[in-house]
Amino acid sequence: MIFVTLGTQDKTFERLLKAIDKAIDKGEIKEKVIVQAGNTKYESKNMEIFDLISPDEFQKLVDTCDILITHGGVGSILSAVKQGKTVIAAARLKKYNEHVNDHQKQIIKEFEKEGYLIELKDFNQIGKTLNKAQNFKPKKFKSNTQNMIKLIDNLIEEDNHTSWYNKTKEILWYGFFGVLTTLVNIVSFYLLDKTGMNVYVNNFCAWFLSVAFAFITNKLYVFNSKSLEKSTIIKEIVSFFFFRILSLGIDMLGMYIFISLININKMIAKIIMNIIVIIANYVFSKLFIFKKKKA
Repeated sequence: MIFVTLGTQDKTFERLLKAIDKAIDKGEIKEKVIVQAGNTKYESKNMEIFDLISPDEFQKLVDTCDILITHGGVGSILSAVKQGKTVIAAARLKKYNEHVNDHQKQIIKEFEKEGYLIELKDFNQIGKTLNKAQNFKPKKFKSNTQNMIKLIDNLIEEDNHTSWYNKTKEILWYGFFGVLTTLVNIVSFYLLDKTGMNVYVNNFCAWFLSVAFAFITNKLYVFNSKSLEKSTIIKEIVSFFFFRILSLGIDMLGMYIFISLININKMIAKIIMNIIVIIANYVFSKLFIFKKKKA
């Protein structure tokens, strides 16, 4: 069995999965392939793909796989080479928008130089790389040399810095576009209110404009969901608008309570409800719209 792990980077590594899929279709890979894809959205009839895998299941797959194919993250590589697994590592590259820089090339190069793994340099040569891996005897990992300790410490520090950015990037971008979405909603509401339109019709129109803006920015920038699969796109649109309609109901109910029952100024009510709705929308997106599959 071949286990492929792409880590938890926020950027897609679809290029590697496409290459593996192609190798399977060509008959170069006959073994079962299981993939921990992280944030890479990819569908295949040839591979068993999970977004997230529990730590116990992950370790079980590492223990039982014959070959482990991984991206160039320090943690992913170390966990495998310490167990003496046959590792093929492929670097995420900046030019393909797979990472913020090319430091994974350096990581893989150093581990390969020490005899711990094989680098997949050409994605069109997976078959040849796998044949090489059949006879590859990885060097027993030793971390007690000063050079290796220094190297790993430096690479982990750089990788952790990037990981911190990746983990917070989603929330930062969501907050940024959430503010812009709120502005679209409030400005639309204000301009339409000047026309004398009914406040609730006005509120619906402002919602529609802001939700269209939110869908585009969430899909392309916040969650980096650029899949062209028709079924995926339809599912995203239906889920997104369903939960936005739900949050619209929350918005309308809140506006009614604040304006009609409590007699709060309608612009103040609008601002309060926008804060509530943006929090609700983030929760809906994380739990339902962009929910990760688990093994």
